[in-house]
Amino acid sequence: MAEKQKKTPAGPELPADNCFINREISWLSFNERVLLEAADPAVPLLERLKFLMIYQSNLEEFFRVRIGILTHRALLTPDKADDYSGLLPAGQIGEALRIVSEQQVTAENVWKTIRSELRDNGVDVLDFRKISKIDELMSKKLFGDIKDLLFPKIIGPDQALPFLWGEELYVIGFLRRGTETHLAVVPLHRIPAYQTFEIEGRQKIVLTAPLVRHFLPQLLKKETVTQAAIVKVTRNADVFLSTVSSGTNEELRQKMSTMLTRRRREQPVRVLIGGKLSDAARALLIKKLRVPEKNVFSPAIPFDLSFRSCIGHRDGFRYEERRPAKEIGLKKGEYFRYIEHEDLLLSYPFQSMLPFVDLLYEAADDPEVLSVKITLYRMSVSSKIAAALAYAADRGKDVLCLLELRARFDEQNNIDYSEMLEEAGCRVIYGLPGYKVHSKLCVITRRKGGSLSYITQVGTGNYNEVTGEQYTDLSLITADRAAGEDAEAVFAALAQGELPAETQTLWVAPRSFKTRLLALLDREIAKGSDGRVAFKINSMNNREVMDKLIECSQAGVRVELFIRGICCLRPGIPGKTDNITVRSVVGRWLEHSRIYCFGEGKEARLFIGSGDLLNRNVDRRVEAFMEVKMADTRAQIFEILEALRCDREKSRTMQADGQYLREAGGEGTSSQEALYRYFSARKVQPWSEKTARGRKAEPARPEVSPPSRRSFWEKLGWKPFFKK
Repeated sequence: MAEKQKKTPAGPELPADNCFINREISWLSFNERVLLEAADPAVPLLERLKFLMIYQSNLEEFFRVRIGILTHRALLTPDKADDYSGLLPAGQIGEALRIVSEQQVTAENVWKTIRSELRDNGVDVLDFRKISKIDELMSKKLFGDIKDLLFPKIIGPDQALPFLWGEELYVIGFLRRGTETHLAVVPLHRIPAYQTFEIEGRQKIVLTAPLVRHFLPQLLKKETVTQAAIVKVTRNADVFLSTVSSGTNEELRQKMSTMLTRRRREQPVRVLIGGKLSDAARALLIKKLRVPEKNVFSPAIPFDLSFRSCIGHRDGFRYEERRPAKEIGLKKGEYFRYIEHEDLLLSYPFQSMLPFVDLLYEAADDPEVLSVKITLYRMSVSSKIAAALAYAADRGKDVLCLLELRARFDEQNNIDYSEMLEEAGCRVIYGLPGYKVHSKLCVITRRKGGSLSYITQVGTGNYNEVTGEQYTDLSLITADRAAGEDAEAVFAALAQGELPAETQTLWVAPRSFKTRLLALLDREIAKGSDGRVAFKINSMNNREVMDKLIECSQAGVRVELFIRGICCLRPGIPGKTDNITVRSVVGRWLEHSRIYCFGEGKEARLFIGSGDLLNRNVDRRVEAFMEVKMADTRAQIFEILEALRCDREKSRTMQADGQYLREAGGEGTSSQEALYRYFSARKVQPWSEKTARGRKAEPARPEVSPPSRRSFWEKLGWKPFFKK
């Protein structure tokens, strides 16, 4: 039996046989699934609080990016309707705002439940509307500790508000001076978001914004404070990047820095107001902020939930610990020999990223290695991978790093790394004009005798050790010569500022991904009811691919789509998509790996890679995909797909109306838990002739042709790694 839950309308009424869903509405449906995890009593308390944090963070990005894009479209192409819903840009914004308003009610109820359960477990998030005398006294002392850090600015009735930076919190007070109303704006920049104390065994959490709002009359003793609110402005992040495409490295970095400053000053797309205001005061504030009323929300939830990190461990508060397995059976010095004979698949976060780091260090110390080339999109703040690359450059290897400066919201981090990697002796290049380089591709080139050999890695996720413990991703490493030659050709093209051309083994978007994918779908269509397709991706909205999947369904091909987020294709439409199923898994880790499977059993063609089936991945990004050919690595991919098929605990299935429902009685079927048990226990044996007996790779299958200052390491904090 399916779970009972309130259904959020999927959008405007459409013909019953319409197979498509608006992208923004589909994205909001995904975020609702995150919110439902926060509401699930089977999820530990602090994990529910984390899901509520993720929901809020996702929503903030949705307004900054998607509503930002639609806002520009409403100005530039107001009469261009969405192909899937028929809505104009303004209509899409209106529908999104309506859905967000409905979700806000659920989010507030979730917060009330979490707050109540925290209280039952000895943790009080103070509510200044009803506070005990002792809590009031302690809070007053805490306010005194930060009072000297607060600098209010008072403006008159005819003055404009000072600029409110996006994503920052402010307390705005209303002051009565005779018959006039003045405003006091108090920025909370660089002030801790919360403080905590303990009384009689109870932990008290005092959020800074409500604290300042409550004690504002003490900060403004000479003023008459009539009311006050907490304000947060979300600004449009859809800053055009077309001009950030050419020039020297220093010029590119400067352009990006200018763009980041401009982004913070863009027009508001959302305003959050915390605290009850009179209608007149609210209207005045909205007028001063110059934002439409429909874009203003007043959620009864703290705008910052980061206090979760200060709550101590209690039984049942968190998931059972699941650490990535650091040992896979190989040590530094054994990777090359193993990979020369067997492909190696790493599955994050069940296995650690450290084996890949060890591989880079092995390359750095191997006298036969000539070069290491890698594409970098998002890296952790203190990156072991960047340290290994710097070490390789220090050891005399030619290290080429393609660093994509336009990775949204990671631009400054990438600017910093580009400078540090250059200082370390690496060659640094950037993405292409009009195309982001989103691939996760690395190739190590060695001289063996009189010829070259290659070790090539293709991944589904970033070279980021932090997200490597939070996202499910795959990394395939092979010594396949054709793959290495393709990878070298890709880097040669990128270094010349050109799109990679057709490749023989790798699929590289935008030129050799969609065409080959469609060709393999045609192969399954030709099989009729014997055809099978299974995709595990994060998002899909490309019309050409979706039309081909409809063809598959109409031909009797069974199509399984495991799509975490956006899915603009409706399953179960009679005569069109009735052979298609769509499932979404939302669990303790973010599903992020991309798998493409055509056929089944030994005849199946399996690929992993960096791209989804969004228009941007297919047409406007450089993505890399590699076929999984060896028997052992293929078996591991099949294990992932089978775990997803069996998941009834964390999986929800899309209905024909676009809604997602979870089947009841699925306890113990979590695909993530099953795969943790499977991969964390997996180990390989170092290569030797003895262990080689009985190991056979499946024969490679023919490709389907497409239709015609401080040192770098001191800055990273990894200096000990560079001792020779």
